[in-house]
Amino acid sequence: MQTINFSKELKKQMIDDIKKYFLEERDEEIGDLAAGLFLDFITRKMGSAFYNQAIQDAHLFINEKLDDLYALEKHPSL
Repeated sequence: MQTINFSKELKKQMIDDIKKYFLEERDEEIGDLAAGLFLDFITRKMGSAFYNQAIQDAHLFINEKLDDLYALEKHPSL
């Protein structure tokens, strides 16, 4: 899979969220480097699973909307 590139702002927010998680849930203080490496690991190892699930969810959503569209068909009266 192609590398996922995040904007600088989004990557900083994700790193901050990881640092906050470690502090609140694990009572561990980690720095930007450790959080960034953790983010890179998750993105590289699990990113495709998240991506594939999003594709499946979008496919299901679109199919449901298409079914709604077919329900609008007018049938000629005989």
